[in-house]
Amino acid sequence: MPDFAYIARDHTGRKVSGTLSASSRRDVVASLGKQSLFPLEVKDAVADNVVHVKRGRKVKPQVMATVYAQLADLLRSGVPLLRALEVLKNQSSQPALKEVMGEVYTAVEDGTSIADAMQTNPRAFSEMAISMVRAGAEGGFLEDALARVAQFTEQQQDLKNRTTGALAYPAFLAVVGVTVVTVLIVFFVPKFEDLFARLRDRGELPALTDALLAVSHTLGSWVGLVILGAMVMGFLFARKKLSTEAGRVWSDRMKLKLPAIGGIFQSLAVARFCRVLGTLLHNGVPILRSLEISSAAAGNRILGAAISEAAENISAGQSLAKPLGASGYFPPEVVEMIAVAEESNTLESVLTTISDALERRTFRRLDLMVRLLEPMMLLLLAGMVLIVVIALLMPVMQMSQAV
Repeated sequence: MPDFAYIARDHTGRKVSGTLSASSRRDVVASLGKQSLFPLEVKDAVADNVVHVKRGRKVKPQVMATVYAQLADLLRSGVPLLRALEVLKNQSSQPALKEVMGEVYTAVEDGTSIADAMQTNPRAFSEMAISMVRAGAEGGFLEDALARVAQFTEQQQDLKNRTTGALAYPAFLAVVGVTVVTVLIVFFVPKFEDLFARLRDRGELPALTDALLAVSHTLGSWVGLVILGAMVMGFLFARKKLSTEAGRVWSDRMKLKLPAIGGIFQSLAVARFCRVLGTLLHNGVPILRSLEISSAAAGNRILGAAISEAAENISAGQSLAKPLGASGYFPPEVVEMIAVAEESNTLESVLTTISDALERRTFRRLDLMVRLLEPMMLLLLAGMVLIVVIALLMPVMQMSQAV
């Protein structure tokens, strides 16, 4: 039998590591449970555990959702994993998907676990999918894990498509508005400068008109090109910075602090965490391992760090609700429901209920916000044009009165 290296915690919270000989990871987890140990990590003791991550090919999430569902159906039908991966590889019509599935098939054929094979291509497989598949493979419920991943991926893509579709018209209004106002200021306003020169010499030019002419002169000169270049460079720098781990942590923290939409990001992350944690507990995964996976699946590093701290408190004998409430990232009603569920031993079912309620509430808030955004963009566009028109008409009316 192969040897497996494990890292676990005992009843006092102390980390314990060692190796066990067993036929599978599932047997190792069962053996550790009999010893009152909570497994944190179980891996092949002799395999090369270094995962070489490469950029890989990008595959659309909706395509990957179909792949997860098909793989789950094949495994439920009794098809071996390697054969199921070969079937998906051969039937892939998209070159990118065919290449990705070929790499996964080759890695699994060489003895790599399916989760490690997926981890080498993060552009195709999300962190949530990798974590769920790893837990399913270790706990013996890979088919259910893949089905859940397919469902989660479809839900997230549906939310993204709904949001993108709802924001399409407001975004179009914003682009048109900025373009129209820029053309007015750069090409139309300068034609009035000679007409207003006399009023400016006498100090009678309205301040709003003077400011508009200054903006027009700035944007129409080389200074405008400098500003545009600085904006492009700033965008490229921010994009590069956000690709680092520190940048992603900063971005996740800012998402939670944004006015109006920060609560939406937080609710979606909490809902995702509750759904994944409830699914893992329902399939018999130990609480500490479930928290470790669900913290990565939450989709927000700040929230994930709070969940990891809660896991440390649980290993010391505390409840889950208390550290989650102390973090400040979980709504009080969610914390209260988790506390009651822990007392009644119905945590997995209550977590699913919490997730459903949070998603419904968040979708309603998002729909309302998008509906309000459209008239706000129209008012903003009309206001910008109105300011330009007023700034040009004020000196004309002033000269007319003088005549």
